Amino acid sequence: MAMIRVFILDDHEIVRNGLRQTLERHEDIEVVGEAGLAAEALRRIAALRPTVAVLDGRLPDGSGIDVCREVRSQFPEIACLILTSYDDDEALFAAIMAGAAGYVLKEIRGNDLVGAIRSVARGESLLSPSVTSRVLSRLREGPAEDPVLAPLNPREREVLGLIAEGLTNRQIAGRVHLSEKTVKNYVSSILDKLGLSSRTQAAVIAYKHLGGEHTS
Repeated sequence: MAMIRVFILDDHEIVRNGLRQTLERHEDIEVVGEAGLAAEALRRIAALRPTVAVLDGRLPDGSGIDVCREVRSQFPEIACLILTSYDDDEALFAAIMAGAAGYVLKEIRGNDLVGAIRSVARGESLLSPSVTSRVLSRLREGPAEDPVLAPLNPREREVLGLIAEGLTNRQIAGRVHLSEKTVKNYVSSILDKLGLSSRTQAAVIAYKHLGGEHTS
């Protein structure tokens, strides 16, 4: 029986401990490493080369989907399984487009998670026909229009996402190749259109409504 080497990424230590205990009860699974942050996970996964990376959906410094995208681009032989508390089409679509082999909720039973890990380790996909249908529909129709952000044009959405990343007007100007004054005008327009009074409020809106586009 081939040993399945598993890496765990979750920002809660108690969750990592629980996952490790659940998985190591099985003789064919070895937990070879863990991390609580995306950046740390990328370094450790590159060094350890696990069979399967179990990745938390949302993290303080990014998301498991971001990690999945990077891992799959560098090490396509590593299967990534997104383990998340959030059941929404946007995150599911982003995970699949990032190359995830599966997307499961944290309410999953221990034995079912073990089965999922074994499946993706064999190169199988955990995407059910209904999930595949949702993804194909999304590809055909594009993302649904968010009514909250509907007043913003594409450039304003881009600037809003960069505000959420914590960038100053000067840093945003450098990123999008505009003058600092032009960026300041965009920021003012965003706040006006969304009825907000501060960049902090704008960052919160971006986190809630832009999701995986910038803030994951």
